[in-house]
Amino acid sequence: MKTTVFTKHHIEAGAKMAEFAGYNMPIEFSGINDEHLTVRNGAGVFDVSHMGEIWVKGDHAFDLLQHIMSNDVAALYDGKVQYSCMPNGRGGIVDDVLVYRFDEKTYMLCVNAANIEKDWEHICREGKAFGMEAGHGKELYNASDEICQLAVQGPLAMKIIQKMCPEQVEDMEYYTFRKTEVGGCNVILSITGYTGAGGCEIYAANEDGERLWQALWAAGEEYGLKNIGLGARDTLRLEKGFCLYGNDIDDTTSPVEAGLGWITKFVDGKDFIDREYMTRQKAEGLTRKLVGFKLLDRGIPRHGYMLATPAGVEIGHVTSGTMSPCLKEGIGMGYVKKEFAKAGTQIAVVVRGRLLKAEVVKIPFV
Repeated sequence: MKTTVFTKHHIEAGAKMAEFAGYNMPIEFSGINDEHLTVRNGAGVFDVSHMGEIWVKGDHAFDLLQHIMSNDVAALYDGKVQYSCMPNGRGGIVDDVLVYRFDEKTYMLCVNAANIEKDWEHICREGKAFGMEAGHGKELYNASDEICQLAVQGPLAMKIIQKMCPEQVEDMEYYTFRKTEVGGCNVILSITGYTGAGGCEIYAANEDGERLWQALWAAGEEYGLKNIGLGARDTLRLEKGFCLYGNDIDDTTSPVEAGLGWITKFVDGKDFIDREYMTRQKAEGLTRKLVGFKLLDRGIPRHGYMLATPAGVEIGHVTSGTMSPCLKEGIGMGYVKKEFAKAGTQIAVVVRGRLLKAEVVKIPFV
């Protein structure tokens, strides 16, 4: 099992550790609810060094990315980040990713930890058609094992980072990034995150990880900075209705039915993988859609639970669910037949043979 440069600090802090995507990762520290509310109201730090980073460079970088990404890479400018996904050629999704544009010939992709090898193979395979080579010093390079990453999230996050940075960063726009210095380390500072609470992600070389960690905790003490585990990361993203790869989207779900039409751009000249399939999906209509729902009865929806009509007829399944720490009620997402996808529709979640009343709602939940 792999470790990150910060693993020893998690263990020293008493984290509940578990295997995730091949890494020994912290699941929780003080408890998921406490950590969740810390990020919503203050500031917390996540070790997300297990995420992958892949460089795409050269004369054909843009052409390759326009082909393998659902979103329009032409909309990017230097210092801009874009959320996108990679269609798999079979109507599903290889992965959802962040695309960073450094210049017209230099891009970095941040990919999900569990999909690093799959994504890398897919990118290399497609890159061959554009004459691109893979490896150190080549157009395609997998730098995942060389980079550590911290996500500092919450309304107070950027106040902490500003203390560590010699230039003004607190007012950086959402989904932009810059190469700068944080805590005396040369980093990529990205105003992104998957909590909906504000904050940033910091990419640094592994050898700078310890220095960055110590500087962050020194700066964050006055703001009540806390360690946050992957458990709260999951509840935070679910409250905002953000998809999790492997649950809400996967190799069998299209971006269109997953509600990701906003990152699927059918612009002229963009011949992306599965464009024809998704165009047909939009024209002919969907058979199922990903929706958010709230439980009206007391209970917690879990991944894999059946979704049904109030009379008990199966209409779909839960992809993600939890007890919302902010709302104090059961919330979830799941695929249902399209006729049950409208907000306000009464449905049921089947929990151990019982039909718990639920209602389809618009997301985000909070």
